[in-house]
Amino acid sequence: MLTDSQNDRAVGAVVGTAVADALGAHYEFDRPPLGADEKAQMLGGGLGPFAPGEWTDDTTMAWCVLDVAASGADLRSEEGLTAVGRNFREWSESEPKDIGNQTARVLNTAGPAPTATQLRYVAEKLHEMTRHTGGNGSLMRTAPVPLRYLGDRPAVVEAAAAVSALTHWDEHAQSGCALWSLAIEHAVMHGGLDVRSGLSLLSPAEATFWTEKLDEAETAPPATFNPNGWVVTALQAAWASIAQTPVPASVPGDHYVDALNTAIRIGNDTDTVGAIAGGLLGARWGASAIPAEWRKLSHGYPGITADLLATLALDTTAAAGTY
Repeated sequence: MLTDSQNDRAVGAVVGTAVADALGAHYEFDRPPLGADEKAQMLGGGLGPFAPGEWTDDTTMAWCVLDVAASGADLRSEEGLTAVGRNFREWSESEPKDIGNQTARVLNTAGPAPTATQLRYVAEKLHEMTRHTGGNGSLMRTAPVPLRYLGDRPAVVEAAAAVSALTHWDEHAQSGCALWSLAIEHAVMHGGLDVRSGLSLLSPAEATFWTEKLDEAETAPPATFNPNGWVVTALQAAWASIAQTPVPASVPGDHYVDALNTAIRIGNDTDTVGAIAGGLLGARWGASAIPAEWRKLSHGYPGITADLLATLALDTTAAAGTY
């Protein structure tokens, strides 16, 4: 049974993703870049173009995962993963305003009503053919995964990697999703920011790799991590924004907004870096730290608002431990 604060943080992980995604959409690929002293505004536009407050494919794909998790399905099972994959495919057939190239290629190749096995096969063959399947498209949608397994960190690792592998076979993509999901799980359960808390659950090689990359993110200027279409630089951009933005002493929860401004100032894939950072920031500071006007505006595929995302998040946490 979660406390009220833990429930607030669980909702924050999902709503925080959606709001940050919509906030960053206007500035995607540096058009226009956010100035050094400028504060991000919920303006819409971007590649969509999107309405103010409308989330992009980042949150849409997170909803595809959340919808299944909220039903009580195990995201590590073939049944659960197939349901996620079919949500992906149904969305891809809806003429979306934006969809990642790698995701689109896998979904189109797998065909209608794909199974998890078919998606993994296509994703693996694409990786064998190109050796470039480490985009940020699975990391951006990982925030709902840990909510299904709160208190069971090995299960978080398994589920995060499995959901990633449906479209992104690359080992760094899978381990990056696991690492970020574990950080979100830690934030929800313990109210702290500790992205290194999951390193011990990765393979030794991946733990060494990510330790070096986190060191870079904590010491190099955030602007270093542009471009950020690669899962590694996307995670570094998100973590640099969080780790290097001071937590206000008077109102600590304002760190949610302040760190998102840092993330968007980095430029390039601003909605995705925003979504990644927003998931962890929301998991730390809770939905109550998200500006009410932004939350009220937040909406998107499949015709829902942030309030429904919040309900689904609570349904998901209620299902934790029932697999």
